[in-house]
Amino acid sequence: MKLQQSKTLKEVAEFLNCEFVGDPSHEITGLNEIHRVEAGDIVFVDHPKYYDKALNSNATTILIDKEVDCPEGKGLLVSKQPFDDFNRLTKHYRPMRFLSGMVGENTKIAESAQIYPNVTIGNNVIIGEHVIIYPGVVIMDYTIIEDNVFIGANTVIGQHAFYYKKKPTGYDRLHTSGNVWLKKNVEIGALCTIDAGVTATTTIGEGTKIDNQVQIGHDTIIGKNCLLAANVGIAGCVELQDNVTMWGQVGCASDVVIGENAIVLAQSGISKSLAPNKTYFGSPAKDIRLVYREMAAIRKLPEILENM
Repeated sequence: MKLQQSKTLKEVAEFLNCEFVGDPSHEITGLNEIHRVEAGDIVFVDHPKYYDKALNSNATTILIDKEVDCPEGKGLLVSKQPFDDFNRLTKHYRPMRFLSGMVGENTKIAESAQIYPNVTIGNNVIIGEHVIIYPGVVIMDYTIIEDNVFIGANTVIGQHAFYYKKKPTGYDRLHTSGNVWLKKNVEIGALCTIDAGVTATTTIGEGTKIDNQVQIGHDTIIGKNCLLAANVGIAGCVELQDNVTMWGQVGCASDVVIGENAIVLAQSGISKSLAPNKTYFGSPAKDIRLVYREMAAIRKLPEILENM
């Protein structure tokens, strides 16, 4: 999430009422969680296991629960509760806005777009030329929909990110301040849900086609001309490179990369990154050639046992 106007390290520290380490005029231009940080961003970290990852990331300001050596050119915000203070910042700079009508404020819809009845469109949404949106669709704030996109009935674009911190009092949600971007010629079926990036952008690449009842998690990036069949479930922070195919009921764990032209057969479970240009099957998903050899070996087991 980019700030509308940059802030200094000192200004943010004063807002949070916390100590800081670094140049008081150190510039802050955005906020992001660790998977999508860029130069100028604040990232939060509240566990020693991830200190090095945060300090060495692209983020140039680290909201942390302990004063540590500050890397050159970066700034620290020292907080007792980094998660809570990060939430304070995102809620302050991008608060949730109540929608009183069917179309929000500062939303731009091309004249050629066909919007059916009972569609709800949030604030700061952009809808391009020749888009078709069927009844019951909900388009959340800051969504970008490029030209020639088709969205089937009762689909939700930009649902809040499924990102929680477990506390003694229960689960506390990280405030969603990201969005969804649907590129040109994307088609999305009925009853799908595409979560907004928790702080960045969930992206569906140009020409990608998505069947009914598909779930795509926060901050996932799907490349061009991918094909996702019904009941596919993709967790957050996944990357599908161009021309990936996932057949029905494939499930994919978070923070993995699926290589270009990969094909994942129905009901497979993906637990780690997959190389490009191969076909996969099983749970955990493996190269189909290996799976076939394993299946052939299993078929021989009864004969082997009889001859023992």
